[in-house]
Amino acid sequence: MDQTTIFVAAVLAAAAPLIFATMGETLTERAGVVNLSLDGTILMGAMIAFAVALNTQSVLLGFGAAALTGALIALVLCFLSLSLRQSQTAVGFVLALLCTELSSFLGAPFVRVPGPAVPFLPVPGLANLPVIGPILFRHDLAIYTSFLLVPLVGWLLFQTRAGLTLRALGERPQAAYARGVPVVPMRYLVTVAGGALVGMAGAVYSLDLKQGWSYRHTFGAGWIALAIVIFGGWRPWRVALGCYLFAALEIMALRMQSVLSGLPTQVFQVAPFALMIAVLVLVNLAGSTHMSRRIGDLPPSLRRPAQALVDRLAAPAPAALGQPFERP
Repeated sequence: MDQTTIFVAAVLAAAAPLIFATMGETLTERAGVVNLSLDGTILMGAMIAFAVALNTQSVLLGFGAAALTGALIALVLCFLSLSLRQSQTAVGFVLALLCTELSSFLGAPFVRVPGPAVPFLPVPGLANLPVIGPILFRHDLAIYTSFLLVPLVGWLLFQTRAGLTLRALGERPQAAYARGVPVVPMRYLVTVAGGALVGMAGAVYSLDLKQGWSYRHTFGAGWIALAIVIFGGWRPWRVALGCYLFAALEIMALRMQSVLSGLPTQVFQVAPFALMIAVLVLVNLAGSTHMSRRIGDLPPSLRRPAQALVDRLAAPAPAALGQPFERP
């Protein structure tokens, strides 16, 4: 197996938990709710999943417990922000901090304890195909699920009536309400479902990619997932591309660490985050009026393709994102 094949397969595997988290957050934000508790939710999901799987010797129950944990945290967010009308940003940030510290406190007995993991599950027949076999069909069930999750969320959002209603919650909730859609209950439902996916992202870490539990085991993953949703313009395929890009940057940073041994290890740990920030800046600049003026100064032969590229990069947030719903 050549190094390129190994690298691509590793990127697909490393991006799996981010796919779970970002798909959940994409659904949530498309419905008009900002869930900033992702980092704490992923940590709690990872800790609970490992603890349950260790005590029951069932990986499946571990994933179920992580999903339930994420759903309950999202339910708290909904109650405080949608029912009690507190700031979604403030509530989500507090929940992130609370869950981070709570995961460290409750997870202390499980630090560096060996436990169960998702079993390796190559697809019979397909796993032996040249090139594509090692890349796509020599993983485990959690990673295969991440492959299916992206087209499933894309189909739900853009090919179904339920997806049209969901997007209306985030774009024009007043119009949705006028057509008989119960806006607040529907936002509850979507946010809780999205939270369950975020919780499962934690399980993918502790029961698969970073097996076990340690202090702040997945710290930072939730914040990068939030950034990737913005980078992806709330579109599942672009969000998935952001996940794979970040995973590739992480793996390249680890490989470069052995090549450039003279540099401090912190440089390689921070590099993927810094590069993602640079990408986000470029995406935001794409939609700015300054960029539009600069395109206007280009020769006519370059103006049209440049504008087409900018239009693809620029992705406005859902119009009602983070705004409380007021009945007309």
